[in-house]
Parts: sequence; structure tokens; C-alpha cells
Amino acid sequence: MRVLEMFVIALGLSMDAFAVAVCLGLSGRPSIRKMLAVGFYFGLFQAAMPVIGFFSGYYLTGFIAEYDHWIAFALLCFLGGKMALSGIAAARCNAAGEPAPSAGQAISFAAMLPLSLATSIDALAAGLSFAFLHVDIVPAAIIIGITTFALSALGVLVGGVFGTKYRARAEIAGGAALIIMGVKIIVEHYLM
Repeated sequence: MRVLEMFVIALGLSMDAFAVAVCLGLSGRPSIRKMLAVGFYFGLFQAAMPVIGFFSGYYLTGFIAEYDHWIAFALLCFLGGKMALSGIAAARCNAAGEPAPSAGQAISFAAMLPLSLATSIDALAAGLSFAFLHVDIVPAAIIIGITTFALSALGVLVGGVFGTKYRARAEIAGGAALIIMGVKIIVEHYLM
């Protein structure tokens, strides 16, 4: 898998963290410390979860190697669909004038752990698909972690400046990117 493709996947996986970071940024004027802390937590978990998924899937590849492209396709489309539907639901809430949910303002380990886990579950599943596709996991995890760090820090800033106006669009775009990568895997499998 090329670096550009991995970056597109990283962007898709980072959208949940970006959306939550925007909510965290709503609680007041964003500070460098808050941006770095949120970026660190989300980036670390987004980098670690694909590694966990990869090694879990690596031991299963011998059993399901014949269907690995379909499994990767299904996982990416499921995750992308889930993310896009979440974005659509958020857009409907915004259109109805309902207040955006707030993730709170505390940036402590106790507050960030559940948020980091919740936003990185998709990365765990992506890591599982990476094992089936024989992706080099170290560069993949680094790209995902750095991308998530940057987008999460930016999300805090965006939340502080612009509110949740773009949250729904970010989730929809991230979901679409994952679905496109899943379709690409199937197309490449049958054309090559």
C-alpha cells in the first residue's frame, strides 16, 4: 500500500477524533497545551490500535487468506458507513437547531481514556484488515498516529474558533474515504 493511500486511510480514521476534538475545543478558548494534550491522546491510541488489530489478524490470515480482500472490504465499508451515518445524523441535528453534544472540557487521563478508546475502535478494525493485506504495520501506525495528532490538535482549535459547523461534513468525508478504499481493494484484487 502506497504512502498516499495510507494517508487517505489515516484521514478517514482520524475524523472521529477530529470531531471529538472539535467538541473539546468548544469549552473555551483553545490553548497550545490543550491542543497538544488532545492530539497526544488521540494520536497515541490511533497509532496503537491498528498494531493490536494487525497482530490479532496476522495469526488468522492462514485460515482466511482466500477471503482476505472481502474481509478488508467489509470492514472498511462498515466503518466508513458507520462514520458517514454519524455525520448525517449530526447534520440533521444541526439543521433542526438542536445543540451540539459537548464532550466536556477536562483534559485528564480519566476523561481522555474513554474518548481515546471510543475514537480508535475503527483503527483496531483497520489494523485487522492491514494484516490480511500484508501492510507494513510500523509505517502505517506512524502515519495514522501523526495524522490523528495533527487533526486532533487542529480540531481543538477549530472547535474554539468555529464551533461544530463542520463536524458533520468531516465525519461524512471520512466515512466516504474509507468506503472508497474498500471498493478500491476489491477492484484491484479482481483486476490484478
